[in-house]
Amino acid sequence: MPLSPFFLVLLGLLGVLRYGGASVSSFFCNAGLLELSLGKFRNVLLNQTNPEEAVIRNIASNVTVVIFQVHAQQSDVVISFDKNPSVNSSGTGVDKGLVSILRPQQSVCTWYLRSLVASQVLSTAISIPYMEKDPIPGGCNLEFDLEVDPNIYLDYTLVDIHIKFAPANLGYTRGANPPSCDSGTGQNSRWRLRYDVYRYFLPENDLSEMVLMSHIQKMSEVQSIKANGIKMLTLTTDDKTNVYFSSLPGQGVIYNIIVWDPLWNTSAAYIPVHTYACSFADLVDNCSSLSKLSTKVFFTALAVLGLFTCFFGHRFWKTDLVFMGFIFTAFFFFVFITRVTGLGYDLRLTLTAVAGIIGGLFLVASWWRFGSVLLCMFVIGLVLGFLFSSTVFFTPLGDYRVFRDDVVFWVTFSSVALMIPVLFVGCPRILNILASGIVGSYAVILAIACYVYTSLAYITLDLLRRVLNDYFSKAYTNVPFQTNDFIILSVWTMLALSGVTVQLRRERSEVPFPPHPYLTWKRERERRSTNVLDPSHHIPPLRERIHNKLLHIKECFQKEQPAGERTPLLL
Repeated sequence: MPLSPFFLVLLGLLGVLRYGGASVSSFFCNAGLLELSLGKFRNVLLNQTNPEEAVIRNIASNVTVVIFQVHAQQSDVVISFDKNPSVNSSGTGVDKGLVSILRPQQSVCTWYLRSLVASQVLSTAISIPYMEKDPIPGGCNLEFDLEVDPNIYLDYTLVDIHIKFAPANLGYTRGANPPSCDSGTGQNSRWRLRYDVYRYFLPENDLSEMVLMSHIQKMSEVQSIKANGIKMLTLTTDDKTNVYFSSLPGQGVIYNIIVWDPLWNTSAAYIPVHTYACSFADLVDNCSSLSKLSTKVFFTALAVLGLFTCFFGHRFWKTDLVFMGFIFTAFFFFVFITRVTGLGYDLRLTLTAVAGIIGGLFLVASWWRFGSVLLCMFVIGLVLGFLFSSTVFFTPLGDYRVFRDDVVFWVTFSSVALMIPVLFVGCPRILNILASGIVGSYAVILAIACYVYTSLAYITLDLLRRVLNDYFSKAYTNVPFQTNDFIILSVWTMLALSGVTVQLRRERSEVPFPPHPYLTWKRERERRSTNVLDPSHHIPPLRERIHNKLLHIKECFQKEQPAGERTPLLL
């Protein structure tokens, strides 16, 4: 990423303030040479033409392994043991590291750094020492290019994030042969090691480089990882060394793994890796503008109808039915059309909107013809039940290992969702008011999420991901809850409570539901046909009224005939 002169000056001033008068050049590094101290971070500007030489001197004799790592935000950097990097002695990426196994009497280590782009790239580097009893991250690598690979490999989609890593090995003294990785599975082998996976969320809506550089320092060493990260799970050597997480586009996340030796009670950290689950380089739908225009239009229109339903849903009963029928039909139609077709997103969303409108009108038509309150309230109760059940699994409860099984998850989810219409079967008016207030206000939250990042959108989005992606059951779905989320949660709570309270006070003296429309229309028609004193009795049939109206319209387009005598007068 190109850095402006003003930005470089600002970084220099920050360095002067932080390092007590050090010059700008010493804050980053000397030209071509980067002097490091063990356990100390150092910012460095990398370029493509002049590799930086990173050197550590005076390494203590009790240090057996040094892990050197470098981090950039979005531009790949190359880290290698030699000036001319090879596949087996270098790594390329935004978060990369190398393990140096020290020889007897060795006290100096050297690495080389450069970027892959012509412009300067801001990065931060650190070297971390480990002793002979500390496990060696990636020491039993059989999958990747490096002989000892401490890196975490991350892939992301809009749905999930997949991380994988090489197993660790036991530590050993300088000059000794490394322990065999496959000599056995007893307590004297690497099979006793445990892997703790940690996650750390960056501040919401902040994509700046300096924020990443400062926060990634909290996820590089064992003690700071434990103090700042969120422990997600623990893997044993019997487990596969890959983990899935729910993707959060636009939200910065840092992952790291601590390998722990229970025999010696020692630990070591892998190389932290970060992602925003989006691209900085894309012209459309990049990290700064994730929501598509079609998504904004769809959810903004839904929010307007939802806000009206939140306060007036029970009074305008048919509008409420259209809103709930739209949500119910649109959800299942979107799942169906995504599963069975390969249509583009915009077209699928358009067809979903059309299907939702048809579903809403169909629910109104079924109410008009059959007048079944229970049928309508079952659909409305299911919509509220689905939202309630999604909220339950949005909590840390959803990450319990038992819910990785699809059968267990869907049986539990459906039971919780069906519980809502069953509990309120005796008081349908209360159920309808609660549903219109809570669901209507949540539609406003979804619209807000199209413009401002909020984790509350993932209450329903994670459910949709699980329906559409078979492998999403493996993903851990907990999300950050920061300042924006607390504010938007307060807005949702205020809207829901206000809408429910207003409707309960207004409707307490009214009839629970309107009368059966079809029966009312039928009785009115019979009354008009038998009561000759009723003026409506003398109204012509519908067919005759339509015919007369068409004749009247036709007369409007006919040329007016002139008045007076048109034949010549006889003399």
